[in-house]
Amino acid sequence: MKLIRLIKTFNNDESGAVTVDWVVLTAAIVGLGIAVLAAVSGGVGNLSTDIDSALSGFGTTAYSF
Repeated sequence: MKLIRLIKTFNNDESGAVTVDWVVLTAAIVGLGIAVLAAVSGGVGNLSTDIDSALSGFGTTAYSF
């Protein structure tokens, strides 16, 4: 009888199901972050090259105080 009650209690316990939901949600957020990083990284590289080209045309002046 004790074993049957233990099996019924284990079958009705749903506390682990919440953990699985959070793991799936976290994995989806991480996957979305990686996708955004892959999509944005090319544009950021091009933008930094453009900024470098624009700033390299300016001369620098040394000031002494």
